[in-house]
Amino acid sequence: MDQPNPIIAGLKCRCPRCGRGKLFAGYLALAPSCAVCGLDYAFADSGDGPAVFVIFLVAPLIIILALVVGSIWTLQPWVHLLLWLPATVILSLVLLPPFKGVLIDLQYSNDAREGRQ
Repeated sequence: MDQPNPIIAGLKCRCPRCGRGKLFAGYLALAPSCAVCGLDYAFADSGDGPAVFVIFLVAPLIIILALVVGSIWTLQPWVHLLLWLPATVILSLVLLPPFKGVLIDLQYSNDAREGRQ
């Protein structure tokens, strides 16, 4: 069986070995193992990496959008808060699981396990 592309499987939140089983049992909680191929997900530890990557993507995007909107229309500061705070939170929450999936799938495909000599 060919190993799936870790980026694509990760973005789909799928198993790094078969690419078909679900990686998560909840929003960010890993399933104990793959229901399709039986891969034990005990090796997976993405730490804070997904959050850092999401922040590095979302923050500049929101800042650029706020600057563009502010240069086109004159908005009160409270309107900017109503626009950009929810946009930041929603975009961050939507992107977090796929980014975590990619990091876990890359960890598996590169055989990166903690405690290896």
